[in-house]
Amino acid sequence: MLIIPSGVKIHLALGHTDMRKGFDSLAVLVQEVLKKDPFSGHLFAFRGRKADTMKVLFWDGNGLCLFSKRLQQGRFIWPSLREPGGTVTLTPAQLAMLIEGIDWRTPERTWKPTLAG
Repeated sequence: MLIIPSGVKIHLALGHTDMRKGFDSLAVLVQEVLKKDPFSGHLFAFRGRKADTMKVLFWDGNGLCLFSKRLQQGRFIWPSLREPGGTVTLTPAQLAMLIEGIDWRTPERTWKPTLAG
């Protein structure tokens, strides 16, 4: 579980990324392709070609951290590629749904109150 401090942005890198990349390669990708600062404290999420693997890179003030997850079934819901090097910003709640394999774009509520009080 990731705890995200307020003010931290979550960037999804559009398209797919080679999941063999590690700390340094992903940091260079953030800096040179996404044109963002990998040491800003923001989170940068990447998805593999088959959409069953994702990695999240972030700087915690001491060093780079890398969270990775592979789904046993299903796939991570990712935005379509709009432009090379583009990103989409998510909220912490949307990231939590994404990591769980839930479609964060259109979550469905299963219960709604009918009466107040």
